[in-house]
Amino acid sequence: MKTVTYTIPNISCMHCVHTIKTEVSEVQGVKSVEASPQTKQATITFDTPATEDKIVEVLKEINYAPA
Repeated sequence: MKTVTYTIPNISCMHCVHTIKTEVSEVQGVKSVEASPQTKQATITFDTPATEDKIVEVLKEINYAPA
């Protein structure tokens, strides 16, 4: 299992957090998603078959690209 933290500059509210949690959680292998508008960070814990590349791809697709 692996945990990564991304800085995502355009997290501004709890709606953003909800969107990130909902979409990233759909990636097979993602175990948990935590995000904060205060820190503008998202921490994601995952196992295979999820990969960092796939997670970043999803974040970009929903317009929350990591910095």
